[in-house]
Amino acid sequence: MKRLYGATLPVTLLMSSLLLFTAACKVAPPGRVETSVMTNLKRRVTVRGRGDRSPFEATPESIAFGKKAFGSYCTVCHGLDGQNTGVPFADRMAPPVPSLASDSVQKYTDGQLHWIIQNGIFPSGMPAAKELLSDEEIWSIVAYIRHLPAKGSLGEPRVYSGE
Repeated sequence: MKRLYGATLPVTLLMSSLLLFTAACKVAPPGRVETSVMTNLKRRVTVRGRGDRSPFEATPESIAFGKKAFGSYCTVCHGLDGQNTGVPFADRMAPPVPSLASDSVQKYTDGQLHWIIQNGIFPSGMPAAKELLSDEEIWSIVAYIRHLPAKGSLGEPRVYSGE
């Protein structure tokens, strides 16, 4: 009996370890609780700039300036309208490219959106723009994000339309 128990225990431990290892390697999208925890962690801890305010008013001119800056830097991933229109890989990224009109993005403060554009979000694929765009351009993009056009109303980015 001891011999059987002695032989069974290592086999059981090995099988349990293999089962745990393969279960841990399984790729699955995060659940509702995981998503909620990470969203709140980003919103309250990792994404800074919560209290920062734009030094520029959101006027039709500044929004148009933001649309132009957005068009030269952001459309490859977010589409011309900020809602991924015409971006073939947006939903296949890990994590997916968010629609900038979504509640999860719009709930950020203006200062947090500025911080995200300026510093990026690692490892999501959102690059930092602080070396490429001026502070005025970044704030104007924030204004544009707050005043996005209707989904699909601007068509597709030329890079994907074949023009």
